[in-house]
Amino acid sequence: MKNRICEILGVAYPIILGPMRLITLGEMAAAVSESGGFGQIAASGLSPDRLRSELMKARDLTNRPIGVNIPLYRPNASEALEIAIEVGIKVITTSAGNPGKFIDRIREAGIKVLHKVSTVDMAVKAEAAGVDGVIATGFEAGGHIGREQVTTLCLVPQLVDVLRIPVVAAGGIGDARGLLAAFALGAEGVEMGTRFLGSSECPVPDFFKELVITAKSDSTLLLGKGAMPIRVLKNKASMMISRTDKAQEDDRLTASGDKSYVQSGGDADSSLMPCGQVAGLITELKNIGEIIPEMMKEVESLSSQLSTIFLGIKGEK
Repeated sequence: MKNRICEILGVAYPIILGPMRLITLGEMAAAVSESGGFGQIAASGLSPDRLRSELMKARDLTNRPIGVNIPLYRPNASEALEIAIEVGIKVITTSAGNPGKFIDRIREAGIKVLHKVSTVDMAVKAEAAGVDGVIATGFEAGGHIGREQVTTLCLVPQLVDVLRIPVVAAGGIGDARGLLAAFALGAEGVEMGTRFLGSSECPVPDFFKELVITAKSDSTLLLGKGAMPIRVLKNKASMMISRTDKAQEDDRLTASGDKSYVQSGGDADSSLMPCGQVAGLITELKNIGEIIPEMMKEVESLSSQLSTIFLGIKGEK
C-alpha cells in the first residue's frame, strides 16, 4: 500500500501497534514491524534505562521502523524524547498534552510525529503546532481515551474534512472490515491495540488473553470518568470501582498504580485490564506474524466483493 501514512512511517501497511502501558514492549513492537506494520513501545511506566533497553531489544529483532509513544503530560516526557533521538527513532507518537511544547526539538532531530486526539478542536490545534498527522481515538478504544465520548465512526470523517495532514483511525478496529471502513471514512491508516492483546507475543498473563478472546460486545466498561477515562474488561475489581462515585473512582484508580496493569501478582478477578470494545470480534489467539498478513489478504478479498456489489448496483440503475 502507498499513502501518506505509509510514507511517514516507512512501512508496507499503515497498521500501527496501539501503545499500551507496560505491555507494548520491545519484542511485541518488533513482531509488528517485521510483519509490515509499525510497532511502537509505550514509554509510559518505563524508567529511562528500561525504555532504552526495550528499544535496543526491538532493534536487535528487526531492522524495520519502530517507534515510541510519549504521553506529554508526564514529567519524564522530555527525557523519553531524548532517548528516542539517541537510539535513532525516526517516528514517534505523542498523546495527552500539547505537542507544540516539543515540536522544535522534534524537528531539530529530524523526527516525524503523529499526535493522538479525540476531538476536532484538539486535531486542529495539533496541526497548527506542526505535527505530521493525527491519530483519531474513538470512545470505543481500550485503555485511556478522551472525555468527550465521540466514536471513531463520527470523529474520523470530521477530521478528514478539516485537516490537511493525514488521519489514522483508532478504536473499534480489529479486522479487515474495520480497516476498510476506516479507509472509507477517509483515514489513511489504523492503530490497533486490543487485537494485539490476543497475540502470542503479548506479554500479559494467560488469563488476560483468555478474557480478551472470550469477550462479548458488552464485556468492557469505562472507569475514571472524572479524570482520565480508561476502558477495561469487566471483572470483580472493575465492577466494584464502577459502583463508587466519580471522586472515589478516580482515587481508587490512582491508588492501584502499575499493579492495575497485571504485570505481577494479579488474577482474573483483581486485575484491571485495559481493553477495547472490539474484543468481541477476537475469538482466537494468533501470532502477530499471522494477524497482519491475514488481515491484508482479507482486505483484498473484501475489496473485490465490494467492487462486485457496487457494479451490480450501478448495473441495476
